Amino acid sequence: MKNYKAIGKIGEGTFSEVMKMQSLRDGNYYACKQMKQRFESDRKSGSLALICELMDMNIYELIRGRRHPLSEKKIRYYMYQLCKSLDHMHRNGIFHRDVKPENILIKQDVLKLGDFGSCRSVYSKQPYTEYISTRWYRAPECLLTDGFYTYKMDLWSAGCVFYEIASLQPLFPGANELDQISKIHDVIGTPAQKTLTKFKQSRAMSFDFPFKKGSGIPLLTTNLSPQCLSLLHSMVAYDPDERITARQALQHPYFQEQRAAEKQALASRRKACFPEHPVAAEALRHGWQTSKEARKQKQSLKQEEDHPKRQGPAYIMELPKLKLSGVTKLSSYSSPTLHSVFGSGTNGKAPVLRPLKCVGANKKTDLQKDLKPALKQCRLPTIERKGGE
Repeated sequence: MKNYKAIGKIGEGTFSEVMKMQSLRDGNYYACKQMKQRFESDRKSGSLALICELMDMNIYELIRGRRHPLSEKKIRYYMYQLCKSLDHMHRNGIFHRDVKPENILIKQDVLKLGDFGSCRSVYSKQPYTEYISTRWYRAPECLLTDGFYTYKMDLWSAGCVFYEIASLQPLFPGANELDQISKIHDVIGTPAQKTLTKFKQSRAMSFDFPFKKGSGIPLLTTNLSPQCLSLLHSMVAYDPDERITARQALQHPYFQEQRAAEKQALASRRKACFPEHPVAAEALRHGWQTSKEARKQKQSLKQEEDHPKRQGPAYIMELPKLKLSGVTKLSSYSSPTLHSVFGSGTNGKAPVLRPLKCVGANKKTDLQKDLKPALKQCRLPTIERKGGE
C-alpha cells in the first residue's frame, strides 16, 4: 500500500470497502478493495487489499435517476456481454451467486462482472448457503429450498437485471423473504405442482401457496421487441430445469445482430494478422506442387523397391553361329527358316544328334573339339537380388 495514494471512497459493502487509489509508480488510477476482517499471524497482521481495474460506473449508477430508459440497442449490447460473462464462468466450473446491478461494471461501454466474493464451484457439494444473493435478485430455488440450487440461479438474477435496465424499475422488490415469494407469484404466478414437489423434497418445512395466475411481466416501456420479451421470460422461468442457460441465451434470436458483428470483427482481426500477399500465395502454391511431385517420386521409388526389375545386358549381343557336321537330308520338306539358321552348305539337311561318350574328366569329345574354335566366351551380367534371396 506504500506504492499507492488514497484519492477517495467509491463504495462499501458488508465485507469490504472500495477506494480510488493512484499509483505512485505510473500515476494511473486503480480501485482498491480492502477487506474489513483483519487477520492475525505469527509474522504479520493486517487486512487483505486487492488492486483492480478502475471502472467508470456500475449498472445501478447508470440507471439511477434516469427519466428515460436506455435504447433497446444499448440494452441488447449490455445483456449480450453479461451473458458472455456468465457463460465463461459456468463453462469454467464457477457460478457467481450475487448478480445484481451494483456488481456489473461499465467502462467505455465495456461491461464486466465483478465482486466474486460469493462464488462457488459448480462441482461443490450441496447444500449451499441459503441466504445468498441480494433478496430482489434471489431465485425461487434459493428461497424455497434448504440450499439446493445450481448455477441456473445466475440466469434468474440476470433476468431481473435485464428487466431493471429496460424499465428502470426492479422486477421483484420484496421487503422480506415471504414478501419476495409473494412478489414473484404476483407476476409469474404460482408454479406447477411438480415444481413445488421438487422444492419440498429439499425443504425441512412444508409450504403451500394459494393459486395465482400472475399478471405477467409488467414492462413500463412499450418499445421492446417480442424477441426481447421472449428471452426475458426464458431467463426468469420458475423451474430451474426449464430455465435457459447462458450458452443458450447467447444463441437466442435476440442477439443475432451481436453475433454477426462479433463474427465480422473476428474475421477482420484475422485478416489483419494474416494479410493476403500474392507473392506468398504463389510461393505457397509452388511449394505445394513441389511437394506433390516429391510425393510422386517417393511413391515410384517405393514401388521399384517392392518390385525390383531384373537387370538385362548393357549392350546388344549377337550369339555365335553353330557349325555342325554330320547332317542328313530332309525327306519330308525343306524350310527356308532352316536354311537361314544352319547357313549355306548344309543343302537343306538337318543335323543328326549323336550320343556323347564320357572318356574321362580331362578328355574332350570330338564334337567339343569341333565347336571350340567357333565359340566365343561371353560373360553375362549377374542378376542383382535383393535381400540375399
